[in-house]
Parts: sequence; structure tokens; C-alpha cells
Amino acid sequence: MKRILITGANSYIGTNVEKWLLKEPNKYQVETLDMKNETWKEFDFSKFDVVFHVAGIAHVSKDKKLDDLYYKVNRDLAIETAKKAKLSNVKQFIFMSSMIIYGKDNKIGNYKPIDVTKYSPINAYGKSKLEADLGIQELQDETFKTVIIRTPIVYGPGCKGNFPRLIKLALKLPILPKIKNERSMIYIDNLSEFIKVNIDQETNGVFYPQNEAYLSTYEIMKEARLISGKKVRSTRLFNWIIKLMAIFIPTINKVYGNKMYLKTDIVKAETKFVDTIKLVYESAIGEVNE
Repeated sequence: MKRILITGANSYIGTNVEKWLLKEPNKYQVETLDMKNETWKEFDFSKFDVVFHVAGIAHVSKDKKLDDLYYKVNRDLAIETAKKAKLSNVKQFIFMSSMIIYGKDNKIGNYKPIDVTKYSPINAYGKSKLEADLGIQELQDETFKTVIIRTPIVYGPGCKGNFPRLIKLALKLPILPKIKNERSMIYIDNLSEFIKVNIDQETNGVFYPQNEAYLSTYEIMKEARLISGKKVRSTRLFNWIIKLMAIFIPTINKVYGNKMYLKTDIVKAETKFVDTIKLVYESAIGEVNE
């Protein structure tokens, strides 16, 4: 039996990975540790085979006053936790890094995949994640394996952030701009399975898990409208205006720009793309109706 400690309570990814692993209670024993105060330092890590670190600040803010907090939580806490795990003879440390370490999205029409050797974080969130990512890798040796997972957008039922907002926007727009774009994303069950496989195989290294196919903003919005029973009206007539506006309005490029890894670390889905959108749709619209 594998004994896994999840450091960071109530995180979206941590909670879902725990549920995924506990589908096989004879194979996995999972415990969660709250990292919000200093008491975690007295907790005994030595009884665990794996530490899965998910504690951190997930949202991006332009408020410079928060920069110190990003470094304290996303970098210092992560590295300190990894050092404690190593001193406690934990065999494997899994760290949730992020695609954000590669900076801005590609512009509309630029389909060049990310060069994973070139880092370009643009804010304290990205920089703190990168420094933690690289700092944890330095701790690896023959007895302490580190797994760095540089996730793209993670989506699923109950997720927060831009994905459910996109679905809500799709229901409001009378006409959808038909702009081609490509994004690496990963459904939460696919990510959970990927982490499970890394635990089972006792791997080490840096990984870039993603769904089998890139997702496009238009396809996501179209499926949301179909699921809701609304008609899908689309046009390319205004694409040139949207591309022009994206130069001055960064949010537009976040919606219709491109950001993808080469197709390595593909996770083949048990749940079809349309069904994943339906599940997110149901949870997002449920929130609106409450």
C-alpha cells in the first residue's frame, strides 16, 4: 500500500486527486495536511511514501503588495516542505508547477508550441512558481525523487477561474466569433490519473500532462450553447477587429490566443470532450442559479 500525504487542504486539485486515489482503498492511504499555520512543521512526514504538494496561492493579481506573499507561499513554503520530506526519508515529492512559468499566451494566429527550455514568467505568481519548481529539482538524489508537473489549464466540475467564465460568456453572446486557436488543457480526472500513474511507477522528472487534443475557445463555447439548448450562430466577419483589439486589450488575447505544449505526456481520456464540457457546464450554471 502506498501512503500519500497531500500538503495543502481544500485545494481543487488535491481534493480531486484524493478522491481518485481512494477509489482503490486497498492500494492507497491518503492524508491531508493544512499548511496555513506553522503546526505542519511538527507533523511526522516519515510514515509516508509520497508527498503531493498543492498548497499555494492560485490566483494571479497585479497588486504589487502581494508579491512578498507569492514568494513566501508559492516558493519558500514549497521548498521548505520538500526539504522536510527529504529529511523524513520520503521517497517521492510531487510538486504542482504551472504553464504560467512560460509567460504570456501566443498572439492570435501564432501556433508555435512552447519551448519548454525557455522560461519567461511575467509576474510574481509565475516567478515564484518557477523558483519553487527549479529549487525542488535541486533536492533530487538517488533516494529522493522529485516530480514536477507543469500543468496547463485544469478544468472539471466545480473548477474556478477562466474556464467556467468562458462557458457563462458563451451563453450571453448572440453570435460566437469563429476564431481558430489551440490550447493545451487537462481535464481533472485525466490529471488525477496521471498523478496516480507517477505514484505507481515511482517516477521522477518534469512533466507536461495534457488532454489528447488541443482545445479551442470556439469549440468550448459552441458545446456550451448546444448543451444549454441554445442555437449556435457564428461568424468570421469580425475576426480582424478582434485581432486588432487584442493588441490593446490583453484579455482578448487570453480568450482567443494560443498556448500549447508539444504533444508529449498525452493523457488519453475515458470521458469524452463533450461530456467534460457538460459536467463543467452543469456545475457552473448551478452556481449561477444558486
